[in-house]
Amino acid sequence: MEGAATALFPQQCFACGVASGSGVLCRACFSGLPGTGAARCPVCAIPQPLGETCGNCLRHPPSFDATRAVLDYGFPVDKLVQALKYGHRLAASRLFVDLMAALPVPQADLVMPMPLHSARLASRGFNQAAELARPLAKCWGLPVLLDGIVRDVDTRPQASLPWKERTANVRGAFRVAGGVEGLRVVVVDDVMTTGATLAELARTLKDVGAVSVENRVVARTPAPA
Repeated sequence: MEGAATALFPQQCFACGVASGSGVLCRACFSGLPGTGAARCPVCAIPQPLGETCGNCLRHPPSFDATRAVLDYGFPVDKLVQALKYGHRLAASRLFVDLMAALPVPQADLVMPMPLHSARLASRGFNQAAELARPLAKCWGLPVLLDGIVRDVDTRPQASLPWKERTANVRGAFRVAGGVEGLRVVVVDDVMTTGATLAELARTLKDVGAVSVENRVVARTPAPA
């Protein structure tokens, strides 16, 4: 039992390597996570001094209605996300779920994870967004629909593209397979960069009758200088 617990809960801090008990991070690194408690735009979650709606969302309102992020995408959050996605370090997902569950419960009817294309899902073996969505939905007392959205197009990885090309890259990538008409939907994902993928997903959901779409993400990438 002790050996299994040690395997599941690393005894060394993922960020600095010191003893961290049963946690993935030591107390010092946990308290220093980037973006904790930051004021953010309520629409896209970009950091804002007073938590006001940012100029970009005022000028070009996205398809989604709101976004909540708990962290900024910087060290060690970036390494933890990559460890979850590519190294199957599920201890990171438990940390992320705990942080996301501390935010106010969304006023919604249904939770959906950001889907992966079938080829990418087969390669990776699991969908990290689903690993976050399931326990969060249980915590919020909301139903979760894991296969309600299908990603028909295996788009190029957004991280490999310039910001201005990312909207075109995901256009038409999604198809709704579950009923969302008249429902308020919460989409769960790990990282929001430009918001192009989440905006396309929200547009697709609203085209088939979703009333509103709110994003809940682990981390938000700061806007480029």
